[in-house]
Amino acid sequence: MKSMTGFAKLQKQIGTSVYTVEIKTLNSKQMDASVKIPAELRGKDLEIRALLNSLERGKIDLVLASEGGQTPAASVNKAVAKAYFNDLNELYQQLGQDVNMLMDSVLRRPDVWDTTETATIDESTWTAIANLVKEAIATVDSTRLHEGEILKADFYKHIELIQQKLNLVPQYEAERIEQQKERLRRSLAELGTTVDENRFEQELIYYLEKLDITEEKVRLQKHIDYFVETMEMPESTGKKLAFITQEMGREINTMGSKANHSELQKLVVVMKDELEKIKEQLGNIL
Repeated sequence: MKSMTGFAKLQKQIGTSVYTVEIKTLNSKQMDASVKIPAELRGKDLEIRALLNSLERGKIDLVLASEGGQTPAASVNKAVAKAYFNDLNELYQQLGQDVNMLMDSVLRRPDVWDTTETATIDESTWTAIANLVKEAIATVDSTRLHEGEILKADFYKHIELIQQKLNLVPQYEAERIEQQKERLRRSLAELGTTVDENRFEQELIYYLEKLDITEEKVRLQKHIDYFVETMEMPESTGKKLAFITQEMGREINTMGSKANHSELQKLVVVMKDELEKIKEQLGNIL
């Protein structure tokens, strides 16, 4: 089991440059990757994103920076600079502003600079950079696995409490049936009418069948067993576990609606509370 939360930051000297790669991952329903890389690696964007696919799912931010080495060549785009200068010069004169520093303002505009001629890297350098990215991804995967194990232990604690409460349900069922019988008999006595005892027993059986929770107990037990089994699967289990908790919630809710017994209701409340604690963390499971 893996969490979708992870982090890695690695640095390495490659050729004349020092490359630093930082990867942060958070939970997300889909793969959502953001990649920021130096100008000389723009042509490798798709390859870097392909490497990130091994993380499967989550909001992933990768920042790859370089220091030293070649930098992109830049030149002034004269047409753009002249257009800015003429427009601003006219505006400054209308406002009576000092135009002496006008060119400094123009040169601060990013689109005035043309950086189409960028530095490139050779294949051996790219191979070393790709290996650095792979190493960072492996580190992120390791942190995800570690946090996943912590979450798994927490899930076991909550699922065990649900199991304990489910095991306590049968001890109240006989008492629950007798309470329902007694309640119906009191209601009939208050009406002051005489009823056929055989007919009363038939109607009582029909009524109690509607309150029977045997199927809910059996299905909930199966869901609990499947949840535990799924947690130990080697592949990603987050979405499957979320589906199982939905089914568990359905059975617990139905059990609560049929309970008609204060102690059973208390057990149901605890089971629902523990299930909600599981759901809160499941959104972070890969």
